[in-house]
Amino acid sequence: MSTPSTPQSPGSASVPSSAPVWVVVGASGFIGSSVHAALTARGARVRSVAAPRLRTDATDARALASVAAGLVSERKALTEAFANAEVVINAAGLATPGAGDSPELRGANALLPLLIADAADAAGVRRFVHLSSAAVQGHRPFLDESSHVEPFSAYSRAKALGEQALAVRQSGPCSVVTVRATSVQGPGRPTTAKLARLAASPLASVAAPGTAPSPVSSVHALVDFVLTVAGHMGPVPPVVLQPWEQASVSSVLESAGGRRPVRLPAWFCRGVLRTGYAVSSLAGERFHGPLRRVEMMWFGQRQEPGWAEATGNVPEPRVQHVLESSRS
Repeated sequence: MSTPSTPQSPGSASVPSSAPVWVVVGASGFIGSSVHAALTARGARVRSVAAPRLRTDATDARALASVAAGLVSERKALTEAFANAEVVINAAGLATPGAGDSPELRGANALLPLLIADAADAAGVRRFVHLSSAAVQGHRPFLDESSHVEPFSAYSRAKALGEQALAVRQSGPCSVVTVRATSVQGPGRPTTAKLARLAASPLASVAAPGTAPSPVSSVHALVDFVLTVAGHMGPVPPVVLQPWEQASVSSVLESAGGRRPVRLPAWFCRGVLRTGYAVSSLAGERFHGPLRRVEMMWFGQRQEPGWAEATGNVPEPRVQHVLESSRS
């Protein structure tokens, strides 16, 4: 297990001026605020930096790099904000899986991480951790840490574009790592409250036999993993996947709703999804987001072991507790 370079004593009254500075971009959001709170509890010196509002018409990595190169004043402002920082964590972006494509969506989820990486290099930051989404791998039978992506919506395409832009940029002294977060749940998150309501309703169902692994995860485990990746003093792969928390499609619904879900024939579920996606495609992907949530509820998605498992850096699973606490 690696040892992060942050102090580990919660509630520390004072932080030495020589302690490393950790920057959190997007600290006001759901995940960013959790990262900021965890760092503060560990006694770290934390600096919150607001993300600049960006927009772009670029739709490929090379074009995106050209746009980023022209953002001189924005890069300078971020470089100054990252001064003397050891680690920068980007938790900013537009978390809108059901949104349509827009310059703002691509600016927040694709252009911003590239600009932050360039600024981190210029500021002499040791490691930059970018929060991406496992949604970039779409409908694949399994999630892994490869560069293979199959985005299926505007949101996942923007996230995939951000990953691709980071992969092709000319690397500098700063270690750049992308963390693919899975289906993160936590207290106060609207998606978690919706999941709890669905799980408690007669609509709660799984594709038989209901034992498929689910990538539903807890914000606590994600934050622990992000801080481990950020503080790891050795090399880390360019892309790492948030580890599986041992949940199945049935256990997720049972924990969130307090009742056993209905088991539907797998052939029936596949037929419904095929028809639904076909109709949604004709309607400009309008229903892709809800259909994907149903697909994940029924079939889940397997996760391949990666860097965390190989190095003993798997955080304690907390998803069952989070889901049980979400019941109204």
